[in-house]
Amino acid sequence: MPRILRDDDIVRVRDNVYAVSGSNTNWVIVKDGESCTLIDTGYPGDRDAVLASLQAVGLDPRSVAAVLVTHAHNDHIGAAEHLRAAYDVPVLMHQEEVPHARRDFLDQVSVGQVLAQAWRPGVLPWAVHVLRAGGTTHVPVHEPQAFPVPGALDLPGAPVPVHTPGHTKGHCAYHLPHSGILISGDALVTAHPTSRINGPQLLPDMFHTDRARALDSLAAFERLDADTILPGHGPVHHGSAGEAARTARERAAM
Repeated sequence: MPRILRDDDIVRVRDNVYAVSGSNTNWVIVKDGESCTLIDTGYPGDRDAVLASLQAVGLDPRSVAAVLVTHAHNDHIGAAEHLRAAYDVPVLMHQEEVPHARRDFLDQVSVGQVLAQAWRPGVLPWAVHVLRAGGTTHVPVHEPQAFPVPGALDLPGAPVPVHTPGHTKGHCAYHLPHSGILISGDALVTAHPTSRINGPQLLPDMFHTDRARALDSLAAFERLDADTILPGHGPVHHGSAGEAARTARERAAM
């Protein structure tokens, strides 16, 4: 079911950075003049909303210098292949995420795991939403690319990949040091339909390939100079990335 973008789904976080809310998942536009970096692309059902969000900030698909992928779950790469194939937009990610994006394998929560957690509040409504948004659609990226160089990328916003394995092996957050922004993907979120709490947290255990590594990866955020977090799920969080990571770790231990 296609997502219809509303005006309040786009939040201008800085002059050149926009956080966009899709179907229970987010993406980020980092603008530089008539070009931009697009970080994640929502569910397959969010494709029109992704294109509409670019138009809303004065861009079009040909303005996208690259799509950066936090990780290759269906709710984050839903429009990536369309942008690559139709507009020749490169799709970049950590080298360990490349085979996952190609769908050499699929490393995400299974139907059986979801059904086993169906007793938890919010799980069944979320699962129905996933089906409607195209969450089980086969959406490989046919020519995913690993980051060409270590460190800051030569893209709008000069994003710095931060490898944060655990949710998936190649999960990467992105730091915008000049803007004080951390785009945390699913390594740290601020809400989720299957969670009973709001604010910085890990996703529920069933979503992680390796929960222990996901917990350890929070330490990477404590070393970053960032005072605003744009998560893969949930609203923008204003506050120290280090403090948010500590809060998420404490909550995971409860």
